[in-house]
Amino acid sequence: MSAAAVRAADLARIARGLERAAAVLGSFTAGAIDHVLKERGDPLTEADLAVNRVLHQTLPNRGEGWLSEETADDPERLGCSRVWIVDPIDGTREFVEGIPEWCVSIGLVEDGVPVAGGIMNPASGQTVIGSVETGIEMNGVPVRVSARPSLEGAVVLVSRNEVRRGEWERLRDAPFRVRPCGSVAYKLALVAAGVADLTWTLLPKSEWDVAAGTALVNAGGGRVVHADGAEPAFNRPDPRLAALLAGPPGLLDGLRRDWPAPGSS
Repeated sequence: MSAAAVRAADLARIARGLERAAAVLGSFTAGAIDHVLKERGDPLTEADLAVNRVLHQTLPNRGEGWLSEETADDPERLGCSRVWIVDPIDGTREFVEGIPEWCVSIGLVEDGVPVAGGIMNPASGQTVIGSVETGIEMNGVPVRVSARPSLEGAVVLVSRNEVRRGEWERLRDAPFRVRPCGSVAYKLALVAAGVADLTWTLLPKSEWDVAAGTALVNAGGGRVVHADGAEPAFNRPDPRLAALLAGPPGLLDGLRRDWPAPGSS
């Protein structure tokens, strides 16, 4: 099978996974669902587990690895060239509270590099899917990262919790607008599609939070980097990643140069 045919089959699998996830989620109501708390205080619902099951059944083929927030980590993935990295519901807190900023996130990583992904927000009716070879689409329409020429008037999506804690007050006089939003995967999808200009998180994230979004941003002509400018690597023994910024290369470079994150150099 040619490389193009393989990637087409990957995207078909991602689309099928999102469709099956949507069917499962139809049995649950955002904002009216019971949850328990994990050890670190994050909420967990039956919907997270049900979507995780259907994605695990749909996505990995023999010889492909699997990393999910809702599955016990299997170190065998470290020996796999191709690994599916998913978050059944990224933004479960928003899902529980009925805030329409959560999503299903499916990423495919090859040799540590995110190459294809799909992110679906059923609450907003937005699905972004694509690969580095094919580019990306939102709801079937080709899209790419913002073409804004400067940071003037740009929209930067950030964590709602970080805003509540006052961590963005230092940018009150910046030429761009800081806008709070829930799921980090959803934020990355919006940046990939050019709906927002950039996104920036000050706290570490897990690979399952950002693998799909990183693939989509890259496929849409943007970049995802750590505060020091290095690109993140995936399918590592420790799936935690340092803080990330994402957007079009020019805006990203200007943001890092003129408005460095606390503690960055």
